[in-house]
Amino acid sequence: MHREPLCSKEIFLMWSSYCVESDSSLSSFLSIIAATSVVSIFSLGGILALSLNENTLHKILLVVVAFSAGSILGAAYFDLLPEAVELVDESIVFVYVTLGFILFFFLERFIYWYHGHGHEADIAAKVGEVAPAKAFAYLNLIGDGIHNIIDGMVIAASFLIGLSVGLATTIAVIFHELPQEMGDYGILVYAGFKRGRALLLNFIVALAVIIGGISAVFFIEMVEAASGLLIALSAGGFIYLAASELIPELHEEKDFRKSLLQFAMFILGIAAIWSLGVIFPE
Repeated sequence: MHREPLCSKEIFLMWSSYCVESDSSLSSFLSIIAATSVVSIFSLGGILALSLNENTLHKILLVVVAFSAGSILGAAYFDLLPEAVELVDESIVFVYVTLGFILFFFLERFIYWYHGHGHEADIAAKVGEVAPAKAFAYLNLIGDGIHNIIDGMVIAASFLIGLSVGLATTIAVIFHELPQEMGDYGILVYAGFKRGRALLLNFIVALAVIIGGISAVFFIEMVEAASGLLIALSAGGFIYLAASELIPELHEEKDFRKSLLQFAMFILGIAAIWSLGVIFPE
């Protein structure tokens, strides 16, 4: 069958479309690498906070945990859930959201046994209760690595959907990592590791976020095809983290004025994520 040769206008349009698609892919790739690298670097912030005195550390945790809970919940409800509903068949979307909640519960309960938030006495007690110190610490590192790889894949899937979704997810992951890394570092120290070695091991495991992001990029076609499911699973997981892990920490505060500050930071975390959708509309 004879085909008419393409005219210069058609060739130009095809080339323009290819360039735009290539630029978009490169932009997404660079965003994923940058976001996962920032998450890994920020993990050190939680560890360095442990060098502060107890009163200062408690004040920081007061703010960070409350803001974390708000930002994670905001990311789930304002970005991930709406995208999941749009990308996944409505008959099964909330099945995957529920599965995400169950998956994160399983990870927290059976693989990543304990998330401390910087309270050293509590961490020491948990290490002694659950398993021999070294074995417990290595299990915690393995669980943390798995968790970080999943975080990296979620960040990658989010940036493939849109800039605002990617930014919201990255912020939520960062503010979950900050208090989490305090607990992980504390567990290693109380398990008998020297502080320098504990810092190094914790940072190496934090780099698993980048591995998760790069892995998603290499399997970008599969990730794009499954991005809706990943986002739905992540929405359920984020709701679990906020409601079952972080918000219960806020209930430990009995002082009324400090509770008001926590509530204000919780609302600020939600507002910060909501504002991303306004600043970076899709």
